[in-house]
Amino acid sequence: MLKSIVIWAITLEAKLILRKYRPRVIAVTGSVGKTSAKDAIYSVFSQFFFVRKSEKSFNSEIGLPLTIIGAPNGWHNPFVWFANLLKGLFLIAFRTNYPKWLVLEIGADRPGDIEKISKWLVSDMAVITRLAKVPVHVEFFASPEAVVAEKSKILNTLKDGGILILNADDEDVLTLKESYRGEAFGVGFIKGASLRASHYKINYAKRDGQKIPQGITFKVDHESNSLPVDFDGSLGRQHVYPLLFALAAAKLQNVNLVDAALALRRHHGPNGRMKLISGIKGSVIIDDTYNSSPVAVEEALQTLKDIETGGKKAAILGDMLELGKYSTEEHKKAGALAAQVCQLLITVGVRARDIALGALSAGMDEKNIFQYETAADANREMDNLIKEKDAILVKGSQGIRLEKVVEEIMAEPARAKELLARQDNEWKNR
Repeated sequence: MLKSIVIWAITLEAKLILRKYRPRVIAVTGSVGKTSAKDAIYSVFSQFFFVRKSEKSFNSEIGLPLTIIGAPNGWHNPFVWFANLLKGLFLIAFRTNYPKWLVLEIGADRPGDIEKISKWLVSDMAVITRLAKVPVHVEFFASPEAVVAEKSKILNTLKDGGILILNADDEDVLTLKESYRGEAFGVGFIKGASLRASHYKINYAKRDGQKIPQGITFKVDHESNSLPVDFDGSLGRQHVYPLLFALAAAKLQNVNLVDAALALRRHHGPNGRMKLISGIKGSVIIDDTYNSSPVAVEEALQTLKDIETGGKKAAILGDMLELGKYSTEEHKKAGALAAQVCQLLITVGVRARDIALGALSAGMDEKNIFQYETAADANREMDNLIKEKDAILVKGSQGIRLEKVVEEIMAEPARAKELLARQDNEWKNR
């Protein structure tokens, strides 16, 4: 009851703040890549405009109003919530220097989430990242199609003359373009995209005779122009899309593409999303522990397959939560994919047992598969399992807390707070 009252109050304040200050809004949604897109857009826009973004993954009925107010999540602290309400009242009562742009991440954990938001939020641009065949949170929807239908409600936030920026490589996203009568701007690798990526490759540096992955590079083609984009510290073709969304949004606000690309040099991807971290014994860790879903696991394993390494390739995969009736099948599919890529597979969690089963069925040798219930259980064996110059992908849903495994095997654990996901006290105390 009290939570409902607080949500009602901060939402009312958010509506009044938007009405008073009239910031321009970029709304970002999709099944995967929302936070990365939001952060990339913010990195570019912050070089040219006064802008605020959703912090972390503040994309819910609570997180969205808090971003508009500019307040932190109070979690279970009533004093913080009281301070948040007071800050909202202050913004309403007195005119302050408020951001000209808001970049808002909008999620759909349950049916009706985006529909409710669309009744009061008006956006200037809407970004749709990707719509997975079996998306995260599908457990709470009637079908994957129902998730897509909910995500499509983001179109209802667009004002007259608003612009839809979409992933032109995703057929499901493209179908939404047909239902939008306004301007649509597609990005992707596909021929015909308004902003097209090409020549994607992984960058390497040499250390002690070993090639160490450093990041990615690609070219952006628009009209008759082409420019290179470098993105250090993270891996994966999937990282191209957030950067394209950022460049597209900037271009649509008359920012020169070269200037926007230069602004991206200051951008660093969010922790726990395909971040490169130096590991023990000269290993390389691909830290993708922020969250997990079938399509994200597929992309991450493809990246592991693509990289060059002096040791073996290992995947530490945890449960994919909130998949409902699709859970068993999707975990087995992930295992079958891992069997094609890895010489070592470590699973963490009860559901992840099906990853091991999938790998076994695909022909992976049982002696190369290790199963653990928790991250703590796995950590006790990490030093024995990781060898010199291994490349290690670590990925699982939030609830599995595989950032604890990354902390165990990273070369500089003292930098965990700087480099890893979920390092604030609220998470650390769980």
